[in-house]
Amino acid sequence: MFGSRQTGVNAYAKIGMETGVLAASPHKLIVMLFDGALTALNDAAAGIKNSDIGQKGKSLSKAIMIIDSGLRAALDKKAGGDIAESLDALYEYMSNRLLAANVNSDLGMVEEVQRLLIELRDAWNAIADTPAASGIPQPNLASA
Repeated sequence: MFGSRQTGVNAYAKIGMETGVLAASPHKLIVMLFDGALTALNDAAAGIKNSDIGQKGKSLSKAIMIIDSGLRAALDKKAGGDIAESLDALYEYMSNRLLAANVNSDLGMVEEVQRLLIELRDAWNAIADTPAASGIPQPNLASA
């Protein structure tokens, strides 16, 4: 009559995610993209291990979408200069590796991209503690 319990749980989870996205700083949004891609890659790895072609394909497609439409799209190549260009090339490499991993059911390629994403996420988290990343205007101490 009211739908399944799982439907209700999914609705609350979706609301929680949407609220988290709306309340997140730009820095936190990037962390959420890294975490989403890593979750998708964990699911893809499980699909490969269990010979579940559907799970593997769906999860790798999701990870590629997050990398291309999220992380790559968020790059500001004008402001980011060489670093943004290098990240763009790295994200393109990751997407290509995941496409190959899908075709070949290659767990090693998935794990390679996982390691790269973890390194980037950890570096991104390390800069979160800097005043500029907080989004809070800092006083100009040089003029004081």
